[in-house]
This record gives sequence, C-alpha cells and structure tokens, in this order.
Amino acid sequence: MSLLSIFDWSFPLGAYRANLEMVLLWLLIFGVGFIIDKIIKKYVKRFIKRSNLGIENKKVTILRILSQILFLITFVIAFQVFRVGDLNEGKNISLSAFMEYNLIEVKQIKISIVDVFLIIITLVLARLAVNIIKLLLSRRFKNNPDFDEGTEYVYVQLTKYIIYIFAGIISLQMIGLNLDILIGGGAALLVGLGLGLQDVFRDFFSGLILLFEGTIKVGDIVEIQDNASSKPIIARVLNINVRTSKIQTREGTTLIIPNSKLTQENVDNWSLGSELTRFSIPVGVAYGSNTEQVRDLLKQAALSHPKVKKTHPVFVRLLNFGDNALEMDLVFWADQSWEIEKFKSDIRFEIDRLFREYNITIPFPQRTVHYASDRGVEPLSSNNVVHDPDEIIDPNEPFRKGDYR
Repeated sequence: MSLLSIFDWSFPLGAYRANLEMVLLWLLIFGVGFIIDKIIKKYVKRFIKRSNLGIENKKVTILRILSQILFLITFVIAFQVFRVGDLNEGKNISLSAFMEYNLIEVKQIKISIVDVFLIIITLVLARLAVNIIKLLLSRRFKNNPDFDEGTEYVYVQLTKYIIYIFAGIISLQMIGLNLDILIGGGAALLVGLGLGLQDVFRDFFSGLILLFEGTIKVGDIVEIQDNASSKPIIARVLNINVRTSKIQTREGTTLIIPNSKLTQENVDNWSLGSELTRFSIPVGVAYGSNTEQVRDLLKQAALSHPKVKKTHPVFVRLLNFGDNALEMDLVFWADQSWEIEKFKSDIRFEIDRLFREYNITIPFPQRTVHYASDRGVEPLSSNNVVHDPDEIIDPNEPFRKGDYR
C-alpha cells in the first residue's frame, strides 16, 4: 500500500466520512488548543500572583473553568475540518446534522452523537457549576468568623453530590431510559445487595450523617480508640468522603477509615467546643520528701511553660500513699493542641531538672524481705529481692542461685 493510498483511505464518522488528513488536522487543532491552555494558565497564575487578589487558594477553580470553556471552543473549531477536501462534497456540513446521527439504536433506546455530547456537556457543566459554587463559597466564608474550613468543606460536598445526582438523572433521560423502571429495578436490587453489603451501606449513611450534622469536620483533631492497641489514635481529619474518611496521625501516617468508626464508636473531638482543657502529669517522690517543696517545684515547672494558661489554677494533688512512693498529680490548663504531648514532655524535663537541683528523689520499686535467725526475724533490705512467702531461709546456709531475681 503506497503512502498516497493511505491518505485516500476514509472511514465513516457519524453522518460524514473522514480520512487520515482530517485526523491529522484534528490532532493539530487540539494540540494548538492544549498549548493555548498552558499559555493562558501561565499568564493567569502570574496575574493573580502580581495583583495580590487574595484568591491564591481559589486559582485552581478559575483555571479549571477556563480549561473547560477552551475545550468547548476547540471542539467547535475542529468540527469544521469536515469541510476540508471533497470527501463530503454535496453534503450539508452542519453541526446539527452530525449530532443527530444515531450511534446506537436498540428497541426504544436511541443514542445519537448529540446524546453523547449532551451527556458530556451535562457532566462538564455540572463540574463547572461545582467549581463556580466552590469559588463563591470560598469568597463568602473567607472573612466570616462563623464559618471555618470544615464548614466550607461540608457545603461544597453536599452541593457536589446534589449537582451530580441531577446531572446523572438528566443524562439518563436524554438517552430515553424509563426512570420508573430503573427505580423499581434498583429498589429490588438494593434489597438483595443490602443483605450482603450491610457494612458498605452503613458507612455510606454514616458519611451522610457526618456531612449533615457537622460534629466532625475537615481539619478537626480527633481521638479514636484503636481496637488493636490500648493507646488511642490522635489524628487530624483530612477528608470526608461518602464511604470513607482520611485522617493523618501525629507520626505523619495517613489512614483510611470507614465512616461508621466516626459515628458509631466513642470519638473525642478536640476541636469541638472549648479548646481549653485540663491536663495532668503523674509524679512519684520518695517517702520523707518535703511535700510542700515538691508541690512548689511542680507548680514552678508547669508555670514556666508558655503554653500553660496562667489565668487558670495550677495545683498539685497527693493522690495516694503508694507501695514505693508518694503518688502526686500535677494539674494544669492548656489549649487542646496537636502537640500537647510535646508540651507535657517539656514540663517533665523541667521537673527532672528541678528535682535534681533540689535533691528530690523519684524512687524505683523496692521490697523488704525478712529472714529467720537465732535472734529472731530480722529485715533484709534489698532492691527487687523476691522469695517464696512460705520459705524460711537458714542464715547458716549460703545463698543459692535464684535467691535474687
């Protein structure tokens, strides 16, 4: 096959015919459109940056809108390629005639090119509407103290779901599907699927509850009980989708959890309500220590930290006379922060420094063992000496291996 015969080869495309020359022209037109899109984005970004318009976070939405408009213009221009050459000579080259050509015709369902493009345009317009509403909401919530990032996210997500649902319904009506039959069949299908996909539906409705109630929002810091570990998970909410949510732990790990975990289990939302919270640090000191001095040093260590609220009382409690130490509790108030454990660690370092400076001892576990002798029962103090309580040690017998454990 010669090179000229390749260019003469044609194929049907809707109501018209196309050849390799037209395909190359289409690629050229869309390539130019792509280059123009990149140039426009470059200058728009530069203009936003130089003008200090305060919409740096919204420029992505603006650029998406421009790209979608440019795509529609490029398609209209590319359609005119059918007029090139004499391949479609004598035919009425019009966009409407091209669009009315039926691609699929099965019983009562007829899908023409115009239906396909209308569905595409419907979805594009739906996305365009979502981007515009997202931009409007961002401008409205920007300087409003009653709304935060999480509230804005909820409004955007709900708007997105509503717009896409209507876009889907309109698209189905365009191709002639009977929605009554579809809804009836879908209801029967959902009953069957509901038995096997209970967890999926539970997570789905949990996602809707999170979006509507707003008790947990994007940006909130939550404390979730981990079933695999005794320690809770402290994490920041990154994203709330229909079925799952993304959270980021303090270690920087991103976790994907089902929404039902946030609605049906005990979750402590640090960002909900007042941020001011009372914290405590347990401390043990040796018997015989000056408790008044210990109390003053603990309060001094807490008040030296800049994050501790000086307007709220800082006090020390003597919790218990423990087996090995006087068990105390340092109580202070601070904002419930992402780095609260670091703040408590700083206070512990300061407590250790003050205790070493004033010779306050933090004891380790000790045990006293009594042994029998000719003079009676005498105590033997030793660290971590453990014996059978029924065993009487003969003082004349040397210690055996295993007496000290």
